[in-house]
Amino acid sequence: MALLEIKDLYASIKEKQILKGVNLTVSKGEVHAIMGPNGNGKSTLASIIAGKDIFNVTKGEILYENKNLFDLSVEARAAEGIFLGFQYPVEIPGVSIANFMMTALNEQRKYKGLDPLTLIEFMKLMKEKQKIVEMPSNLANRSVNEGFSGGEKKKNEIFQMAMLNPTLAILDETDSGLDIDALRIVANGVNALRSKDNAIVVITHYQRLLDYIVPDFVHVLYEGRIVKSGTKELALELESKGYEWIRKELQTSNN
Repeated sequence: MALLEIKDLYASIKEKQILKGVNLTVSKGEVHAIMGPNGNGKSTLASIIAGKDIFNVTKGEILYENKNLFDLSVEARAAEGIFLGFQYPVEIPGVSIANFMMTALNEQRKYKGLDPLTLIEFMKLMKEKQKIVEMPSNLANRSVNEGFSGGEKKKNEIFQMAMLNPTLAILDETDSGLDIDALRIVANGVNALRSKDNAIVVITHYQRLLDYIVPDFVHVLYEGRIVKSGTKELALELESKGYEWIRKELQTSNN
């Protein structure tokens, strides 16, 4: 059974059609990369899966573990194991990362009928997961993303992913604004969290991230739909030929 099935998805915002028939199937144990130029629907797709309600879904369905995703609230989707790593992580002044994560984890456990973690259990888990993204221990005492550099924000996103242990992680342009060292650390963290029991969808413009996080499948989202899919070699082809190659291929096939 597929973990995530997107079937003929159409979506718009303020009467502008953005997604125009997206189809995608993701199974556990897989890493998928979605590539494409700006403004073609990648972040829209991620936001709809996570439950942002600013988009109007006009057609299609999304099944997650055979449940209709549109029947689940944002909170329920997160508790069910869906994680979205933001392209632009928000700052939450006055709320420490440690308190934020303990609240999030215990809400997730409550949803699943589990007892909350004790402070000792939480601190032990946090120290273990901080090592994955080479996150300094003092960072957890700071307010969420307040005054963080771009690299620190993205490390914090992967730290949150490690703590929540999602079944489906969607990383929206995690490589945006990262230098080589930060990119390596973030990618190493993602790779450490890969398993046969979860799936990861990486959204990116550039092939360079896929040198570190090697996908099983690469999809090109262009003008609101997935127009081409392949293995990691497709990303290398895009790097050498550019997205203009995709446009010309589509023109040729439509003539």
